[in-house]
Amino acid sequence: MNNTTPDMKPAVPILRMFDIDKTKQFYLEFLEFRLDWEHRFEEGLPLYMQISCGGCVLHLSEHFGDCSPGAAIRIETTHVEALHSRLLAKQYKYARPGLETAPWGSKEIRLTDPSGNRIVIYENVN
Repeated sequence: MNNTTPDMKPAVPILRMFDIDKTKQFYLEFLEFRLDWEHRFEEGLPLYMQISCGGCVLHLSEHFGDCSPGAAIRIETTHVEALHSRLLAKQYKYARPGLETAPWGSKEIRLTDPSGNRIVIYENVN
């Protein structure tokens, strides 16, 4: 690589959220992400926050123009079976995900967050 070739970093998806409490319950308590920071321009304005888990970073936004609800993202992980067991043991009221083997060979947990965003957490096992 020469001095003018950009070194692209992983993309950070922005997902729309509508209910802050349910969103935090889903991502922070159920999926065990960490809250990195929150930002509002002033009291009463939409919330924008960053959460992370390992190397996965997500932005969640109440801002109308940032993104559309119903996005779909895929998050690669290791030990997906152990994660699946941990999630089921929590008996989270709004999700009891299955563990599927996709036709292309990955093991996948499919979830929908409180704002309708679709999340697939997967492990390549090939």
